Amino acid sequence: MAHAIWSGAINFGLVTIPVKLQTAVRTNDLRFNFLHKTDEGRITQVRRCSLDGEEVAYTDLVRGYEYEKGRYVIISDEDFDRVNPEATESVDIVQFVDLAEIDPMFFDKPYYVEPDKRGRHAYALLREALKESGKVGIAKVVIRSREHLAALKPSGDALVLELMHFADEIVEASSLELPAVETPAVNEMKVARMLIDTMTEAFNPKQFKDTYREQMLEMIEARAAGKTIPAGETKAPMRDNVVNLMDVLQKSLEASKKRGAAAASRDDGDDVGEAAQATARAKKPAPKRKRSAA
Repeated sequence: MAHAIWSGAINFGLVTIPVKLQTAVRTNDLRFNFLHKTDEGRITQVRRCSLDGEEVAYTDLVRGYEYEKGRYVIISDEDFDRVNPEATESVDIVQFVDLAEIDPMFFDKPYYVEPDKRGRHAYALLREALKESGKVGIAKVVIRSREHLAALKPSGDALVLELMHFADEIVEASSLELPAVETPAVNEMKVARMLIDTMTEAFNPKQFKDTYREQMLEMIEARAAGKTIPAGETKAPMRDNVVNLMDVLQKSLEASKKRGAAAASRDDGDDVGEAAQATARAKKPAPKRKRSAA
């Protein structure tokens, strides 16, 4: 059973639903340690003062905020306590909004919301009401001494609390050098749309895998077993010369159609093979029964 990272209640209006938050996503990053090349000893971090070069014990560390170059305000534990948000142990919904109004860039990290036995009925009611209305609850919640903006959303049979970025954390696209809005050539747009249509299919997240991680694990296992791994093929570098966009679109469209036809052929082959096997089974004579001695 997963350990809840937070326990409290959802509050909206006069309704209170006892809940706990469970982790909804996990990372599968490979972690490596730095080792001493000569004897493979683990490398440890040493806290060293930049002024006198001396090693500093953990008990002698303080936190400082650099408000000017080289000048700091020292912040004590008592200072942090003065401004830490009150741990109310509640998800306080302050408003409901249409999900379509929220830019996906605001969403950060999701957690499953699991109801306490006492709150199962109210939980189900809120979940179904959000589904029917197409809205999400915007809430404030304190987790690990930090206040978060969050959205409460239905997801299948569960409610998900997704932590959000505040507005001033989002980098505006206006800071980038982007092409001006212009009306594309009709023929280019037509081929681009055709290319999109040929590559359109239902999204199935299970068909995508972290192939880099899989290959790294295979390489690690092989190295641990003392095997030699052949070098992989190096991809050709991208060309820097300017190409005709229409030609590239046409070639992309043709390649996409060929891939689609090949995939359809494989599917048809599987269907034909299954049909042939079924026909063969149907034509196969039934085994004769032995007559019993009378």
